[in-house]
Amino acid sequence: MSGNVWEWTEDCWNANHNGASGDGSARMSGECVRRVVRGGAWNNNVRFLRSAVRDKGLVSSGFHDVGLRAARTF
Repeated sequence: MSGNVWEWTEDCWNANHNGASGDGSARMSGECVRRVVRGGAWNNNVRFLRSAVRDKGLVSSGFHDVGLRAARTF
């Protein structure tokens, strides 16, 4: 699925993973006007097309290469 659009996450932006929870819950502290985006988009170099790649995006801005993945839980 990587390479279509960057994927928004609920995590607030932090420069590193120090202080992140170990249970996978969203990180709601840090620079919350920016959120973590992951995975790269169609207009990026191939080295960015991995889920381990992360960057930040302003919550108040729209981008043509950022989206989200709908998930269903049971």
